[in-house]
Amino acid sequence: MKKIATGNKAVAEAVKQVGPDVVAAYPITPQTEIVEQIAEFVSSGELKSRYIPVESEHSAMAACIGASITGARTFTATSSHGLLYMHEMTNWAAGARLPVVMATVNRSLGPGWNIWAEHTDALQERDTGWLQVYVSTVQEAYDATLMAFRIAEHNDVLLPVMVNLDGFLLSHIMQPLDTVELGDFIPPLNLPHAIDTKNPAGYGGLTGPDQQFLIRWDIERSMRDSVKVIEETERKFAKRFGRKYGFTEDYLCEDADVIVIALGTLGKEAEVAIDLLRKEGIRAGSMRLRWLRPFPKLELKGKQVVVIDRDYSFGRGGILATEIMAQTREELFSVIAGIGGQEVTYEDVADFVRNRRIGTEFWFGVNAHV
Repeated sequence: MKKIATGNKAVAEAVKQVGPDVVAAYPITPQTEIVEQIAEFVSSGELKSRYIPVESEHSAMAACIGASITGARTFTATSSHGLLYMHEMTNWAAGARLPVVMATVNRSLGPGWNIWAEHTDALQERDTGWLQVYVSTVQEAYDATLMAFRIAEHNDVLLPVMVNLDGFLLSHIMQPLDTVELGDFIPPLNLPHAIDTKNPAGYGGLTGPDQQFLIRWDIERSMRDSVKVIEETERKFAKRFGRKYGFTEDYLCEDADVIVIALGTLGKEAEVAIDLLRKEGIRAGSMRLRWLRPFPKLELKGKQVVVIDRDYSFGRGGILATEIMAQTREELFSVIAGIGGQEVTYEDVADFVRNRRIGTEFWFGVNAHV
């Protein structure tokens, strides 16, 4: 069915079609519209889920953990400081191998008190064991949410998945949305370690030095195994519904001398900049990174690279740029832009490419190379 929807409502539509057993929710700008819409679906009877309005984001994730460990399919959504408040429990969800799906509407962190787009909130969760996908359109927000359930619940993965969409730039933007009839695309959840009242066991007990590292390794093993599950899921989604996705979305990269890499809507904005640069005779391409965890293998040999980070790790640099340099061992031009919703246009992205200085860092709006 074709309609017009916001990014937030697209996520809610996907959740309605999947039909999780439990949705635990606490509102926070700019995510609130997701859980409000889901609440309306539950109230009208369109969604047969147990909707739990909790008193905090920490409790929202705790409720999802409690439900998930019984073998229930679960969903929640949050943003910014709400995600930070969840942090203790996001570690537990991954460590307990629970396939919780969560939408994170990316927003800046205080101080100052800013409600606009930034990726630092989700990137502070990158080491918890959650899979992370970043989307750039309303349609992709819907599709990625559908696929997140299948990926998280696969027995080779059994790790939570976070679907990230830029606050306001995507969460509240109206774009075309084509919904699908899921059929059997998402199999029933079969959690092998679900609580069994007929066979009581302890959960979350003390783990000694002879075992703890094995728990951590098992998370890493599943993160590596998730690569094939993601590829298989996206391939089957494309065959069934006609929309193709990958670990990256590449635009005119094959013959490019310089490639722009970014997350979310900045990656989509870069495609317009590439068209402009090509008309000027600059062979540029765009590689929008979709999956941050697991981090994909990037083919960048022989290319100059401009990385745009809507985030920062103080004392180290742009988080995405740092990740790419660690994998490729190549110097790049690191641009810090879009912090706290700072406007970044395709003309700005084109300027980053024209004025690139490989091996340096540039803060857009500060006008200084560091």
